[in-house]
Order: sequence, then structure tokens, then C-alpha cells
Amino acid sequence: MPADLLTTSDLLRSVFRRHAAGVAVVTARGDAGPVGFTATSLTSVSADPPLLSFGVGTGASSWPALAGADHVGVHVLGEHQQELAATFARSGADRFGAPTAWREGPEGVPVLDGVLAWLVGRVVARVPAGDHRIVIAEVVHGDPTGTGRPLLYHQGRFRRLGD
Repeated sequence: MPADLLTTSDLLRSVFRRHAAGVAVVTARGDAGPVGFTATSLTSVSADPPLLSFGVGTGASSWPALAGADHVGVHVLGEHQQELAATFARSGADRFGAPTAWREGPEGVPVLDGVLAWLVGRVVARVPAGDHRIVIAEVVHGDPTGTGRPLLYHQGRFRRLGD
């Protein structure tokens, strides 16, 4: 379909399919247990104070827990974690059941094992943005020492980083 015939929503999606993005999983502790979802909208916002942001749809199953969470976990996934990324992206999946390896981390936030890096942030804002919220969190804990190469998302698929 010619680009000038696309609706603006379709145009936005089409353009961002061409934008390669790192893959993260965001987690939080909910009243009924841990919640989480796959995100490609992770952004470093500020170094001083150390702030990060990510977007989440208000219709997402994780949103009710995230809407009230004081802290969130952010996990940078490696190439070896395509199935984990797919599990956290799939609606209705048992995201924290086997084979997902995780533990309760700082501030009670679920922390995934085997990731390249993880952070725990204290939520400081939830900014309305259309059918999403932009969550801003101040980094309070983390571990950047995982090994491997990052997982990417491009053209609707999880991919490996090429040299």
C-alpha cells in the first residue's frame, strides 16, 4: 500500500517496524503476584538524577499492577532470551512459570535471571500519552554484569545483533 494511503496510526507502526530497538522486560509486584511485559520503548532519561522511562498500554494486563507499583524492574535481554521475550509479549502466557527463572529482588520487585543487566527503579511519574502511559522511574538498584550480546526487535521479529 502506498505510504500516502496509510492512516497515521498505520504509518507510525510501519515506520517503527524499521527502527531496530533493544528488548527489555519490565516487571512489578502486583496484588495477585508478579506481573511483567516485553518492552522496546526503554529509554535513558537523565543521569542526574538517574531516570529511565518506558511506555505501557493502559489496556495491557500488567497495567493495573504497574499503575499502583512503587517500584519496577527493568531487564535488558540477551540474544539467548528470544523465548523469554516472546513469553512476556504473549497475551495470557504464564510469564513467571517454568521455564522462567526469577527471584524476588530489591524492593520486592521480581528480578529475572540470566539477563544482560537489570535495574530497579522507584516510580516518580506516570504521564498520560494517548492509549499508553509513559512511566518514569529513578534507578535505585541494579546489576550491569551479565554477559552476551543484546536481543533486538526489528520488522516484527526478535533478532540478533549483526557485526
